[in-house]
Amino acid sequence: MQKRDRQSSKWYKLDNAAKIIPSSAKGADTRVFRICCELKDEVRPELLQQAHDEVIEDFPMFRCVLKKGFFWYYLEESGLELKVTEDHLSACAPIYYPGRVNLLYRLNYFKRRINLEMFHVLADGTGGFIFLKRIVTRYLELAHGIQGGKYEGETSSVSEKGGDAFDQYYSKQKLGNQLKQLKKISVGKAHQIRGEIDENLLPHLIEGTVSASKIVALAKENETTVGVYTTSVYIQAVIDSMSRREKQRPIVVSVPVNLRQFFDSDTTRNFFGVINIVYYPKDYDGSIASIISVVKDAYEEQLREESVERIMNTYASFEDHIAIKMVPIWVKDIVIDFFNRKSKKGITTTLSNLGRIRMPETLSPYIDRFSAFMAAPSQQVCISSFEDRMVFGEVSPYATHEVMMYFFRRLVSLGVPVELASNDHDERAGRGSTKDNEDRDSKKEKGKRTKDAKTKKTRRKKK
Repeated sequence: MQKRDRQSSKWYKLDNAAKIIPSSAKGADTRVFRICCELKDEVRPELLQQAHDEVIEDFPMFRCVLKKGFFWYYLEESGLELKVTEDHLSACAPIYYPGRVNLLYRLNYFKRRINLEMFHVLADGTGGFIFLKRIVTRYLELAHGIQGGKYEGETSSVSEKGGDAFDQYYSKQKLGNQLKQLKKISVGKAHQIRGEIDENLLPHLIEGTVSASKIVALAKENETTVGVYTTSVYIQAVIDSMSRREKQRPIVVSVPVNLRQFFDSDTTRNFFGVINIVYYPKDYDGSIASIISVVKDAYEEQLREESVERIMNTYASFEDHIAIKMVPIWVKDIVIDFFNRKSKKGITTTLSNLGRIRMPETLSPYIDRFSAFMAAPSQQVCISSFEDRMVFGEVSPYATHEVMMYFFRRLVSLGVPVELASNDHDERAGRGSTKDNEDRDSKKEKGKRTKDAKTKKTRRKKK
């Protein structure tokens, strides 16, 4: 990582969603997300570096480093320049280290894949994809001598990309109303997914690719949306993994919602809310319909415009309260960490649907798929679609992917073939997996898997 000659004193407040991230990035929960574009030809690193260097000029906020003030963390533009490297780290490895001055994102490649990894204080998945799509567009223009053309979001200005949409749209509330709303969306203790934890908390990645059109057809067959349907099948998979005793507690699926759907904003910074889908296993009668009805009602209730605005205002206005403003950052760190750990007990898992990824038509023939992953202390599943490829990505410290394998088996039983890939160095991730699934890991990712195995062994020796 090189340093540029110029210096900048421009700084940014963290957006509301980013404020808790530095205090809660610990252990396996690195708060790093990875978004990937897999091409149909191997990546040429020199062109990827050139594409990045041209595109980053329109995203100056991504050059920021994280600083710690007396009351809040903040972002400050730096003269650091990113160096594109071959992928040699575990997926979603830590990026932020307290006290260290470094960029908060990395761009690497492996064979045909381009990986953008980013510390969540900079952006959310939608914002990250805006950046990655621009890089991929410019890369393909350079590699194939074509014109990429325009696509959604390209016309926004630098200031619009770096704007704080929470600050722009929230309506001030009394602290008492905020606390009532938080209590309302909390359900107490939820079922917790458990598994064999990697002894070094190294992340284990699994990726399942299916036909998007087949999933859409199944959703229509069940008279619901893709979001409701995939959430319902995933809840079925969680139930499959539960013992009778564990079924006494509710399954709570946390679903991030892109607020750009409700408020006019082109920001690349964090701008999302969270809704919780609560399902009680005792209500399950063995049919997907008994889950869909509950999930559908929860989506419709919580995605009404007034509900989304109320949730956004609740979180966005906390920082505006004078009593919170005046608390020193070291106290905030302790309090945020405590409430973050407590809140996790009320969540079973997170399911983040990033939707369809659109690219200029002239570039589509060169792209195979997009995928996304988010580090989590337990399990978070990210869904992304490009043309007819829908990808379910999950990365966790579990050496096995039990719930995900149940999920993929469910899809296979419904007539949806699943193409699997993993970075695991042994067969534990697929222990008990079905023969119906084609594991492309053994064909396309063998080199990466071996490399990750070497990395893991080296780290264990050091420890």
